[in-house]
Amino acid sequence: MAVVSETQVVANELERVSPKVPTLFDRDDVFYSTIEKRNVEVISARDMRIPLELEPGGNFGHYDPDGGDLGRGDGPKFDKAVINTVHFKMGVEWTKKAEWATDDSRKAVLNTFRHLLAKSMPEFRRQVDSACMTAGDGVVVTNTTRAASTVIAGGDKWTIAATDAWGVRLVRKNQTVAVYDTTLATKRGEAKVVFYDLENRVIETYPAITGATTGDKLVLSGLPASPTGLLGVPYHHSNASSGTWLGFNRANVPEIRANAVNAASSALSLPFVRLALNKVGNRVGLDQMGKVTAWTHPCQKQAYEELGQMVSIIQKQPKGDALDMYFGDNLQMAGAPVRVSFSWDKTRIDFVNTDIWGRAELKPAGFYEVDGQKIFPIRGASGGLASSMIFYLVASFNLFINNPALASYIYGLTIPSGY
Repeated sequence: MAVVSETQVVANELERVSPKVPTLFDRDDVFYSTIEKRNVEVISARDMRIPLELEPGGNFGHYDPDGGDLGRGDGPKFDKAVINTVHFKMGVEWTKKAEWATDDSRKAVLNTFRHLLAKSMPEFRRQVDSACMTAGDGVVVTNTTRAASTVIAGGDKWTIAATDAWGVRLVRKNQTVAVYDTTLATKRGEAKVVFYDLENRVIETYPAITGATTGDKLVLSGLPASPTGLLGVPYHHSNASSGTWLGFNRANVPEIRANAVNAASSALSLPFVRLALNKVGNRVGLDQMGKVTAWTHPCQKQAYEELGQMVSIIQKQPKGDALDMYFGDNLQMAGAPVRVSFSWDKTRIDFVNTDIWGRAELKPAGFYEVDGQKIFPIRGASGGLASSMIFYLVASFNLFINNPALASYIYGLTIPSGY
């Protein structure tokens, strides 16, 4: 009698698919979600003016009351910062077959169309959060070494230096990026990220860009040569004495420079924090210092925690307490609550006063609409419809601060081992 083997009945076997679909990447938008809740100024396409009291008034001194000349007086000086918006978009596209193949729980564990609608805005916010880490030029990758792609023929491979503050954190797979020369004066072209290795700081883009070379910078797509993007934290929290800030020449107006402490490539130490905060008080006085939050990468939180571990004493209670050699999430630096973001510059700690931050907004984040229509069909090569659909999320806004003297940061910190 013949024995029926498993290979003879395999066609009758039921395939089990786990109903849980894990996400293998992040959608953090921790900093942007904080700033998003601050002051919003609705503006037109014209520049918004931010009035500033730059210089004190009055001509103080001594005089001779016995007929002496009191001299002339003086008054405060006011000026204005100016800002306009930048425009963001994210296109989400799918085919009708992908939609039909997953539109019922009997067909798939995940409905493609519903998933795209639910997750597109969190992804958009994650991208904006990355833009908040840029210095107004849209640069998301620096310190590059360029080679030929090893994943797809005809592409570029970009390896980022281990000492870089972000690596490839500010880029996403399947995102289109632009390749610029190191001065940002020349835009070489745009390509799509087809390979993404966060741990080893490697991305690969396709197609290869003519003239691309080591040292080139990768920038958010859609910008021209000498790009101007979102004015993020490094733009406003800057003590640079060159360049401009919202129309002011940094060299000529030191009042608009932020306060900074240079760690000079050394590890975090406690005096840096106190000095960074005292620099604010030295500029504006005790009464106006305000409350700040210490924003940093978890690697610098670890460095701070290790300083505390060196002076900690464990007091064992007469019961079965579990051992935890780490501090909780309520860390403070000189009274400033500590908040972390994995997208933060690993070499910095920024003391952010949210009261001075705001958004100049032309168009809030939402669907791109034409006569109420939000989802659009793709056109085929023939001019007829293609079996694909697309929608866009768009926003037009920019970030500003109205008092740089209240901003302070520590820069030049060494990155702890392993990060």
